[in-house]
Amino acid sequence: MSTNSKSKSVKDYIRTIVDFPHEGIMFRDVTTLFADPRGFRMAVDQMLHPYAGQRIDKVVGLEARGFILGGAIAHQLGTGFVPIRKKGKLPGATISQEYKLEYGEAVVELHKDAIQPGEKILLVDDLLATGGTAGAGIKLIERLGGEIISCSFIIDLPELGGRKLLEDMGMDVNVLCEFDGL
Repeated sequence: MSTNSKSKSVKDYIRTIVDFPHEGIMFRDVTTLFADPRGFRMAVDQMLHPYAGQRIDKVVGLEARGFILGGAIAHQLGTGFVPIRKKGKLPGATISQEYKLEYGEAVVELHKDAIQPGEKILLVDDLLATGGTAGAGIKLIERLGGEIISCSFIIDLPELGGRKLLEDMGMDVNVLCEFDGL
């Protein structure tokens, strides 16, 4: 890692924790990126850059680190932020979407009134792995009539195929960096 912060990339701010949450997993920890003011600003600025001049009505963030990024990006764009949460966490009327995990299934939800038909949406999260959560989020947004202009992530784990899954769904995908392995 470079000691000169001016030459650091977003990837340099991300810590890897070996064998978390299970043996054989290389956990890519963005909390070290978020904790550094230069790193966090760099990530938000780089995530915004591809969309300069485009209409974005709402930023949608996936639970939980997508909330941190989504809030910061929405603030910079002067637009609203919408959370997609795990089942049972949103207080109002919701729509739900199941998706597959390595072992079993999970459910995410979105408030029924969070997105209006025709609104231009930027979907954000910290990490793209298998694409299951993002794919479920895309389905929720589209069910409400939102038009997803792009999906933006800090990290892609290409070996897990998430980018291909989202691109096969017709999505534009932007990532700031990639890591090999799981």
